[in-house]
Amino acid sequence: MKIKKPLSFILGVLLIALAIFFIIVAKSYKGIIPLSIGCSLVYIGINPGKNATLIFGHILVLVGCILVTWGFYLLPRCEPTLFYIFLRPLFWGLFSIFGGICAIFHGFCRCVQKVEDNNMINIQ
Repeated sequence: MKIKKPLSFILGVLLIALAIFFIIVAKSYKGIIPLSIGCSLVYIGINPGKNATLIFGHILVLVGCILVTWGFYLLPRCEPTLFYIFLRPLFWGLFSIFGGICAIFHGFCRCVQKVEDNNMINIQ
């Protein structure tokens, strides 16, 4: 197993450790969100390319939908200040959904396909 993208791999491992802390020590189900993103980042670090980018994008969209739903649930208790806007799950859910859509489109981009074609030529 060769790590081709060390930064993605390290961030993924840190997110997995944070998720394990949330799940075990804090006894919170909220650790599932960083766990899923961390696992996808570890996969990108080990196996970069079109499929990894598409998997990462779909996981971001799924996590974003969970966060938006949670944000709507918390909306009646929020105040109209910047603190509440930027630190509540509704904002980060929308941010995650749009980032996931961007990652999905990037998976079908010419730049990713060109890198995979060059890797196939180097292997042969």
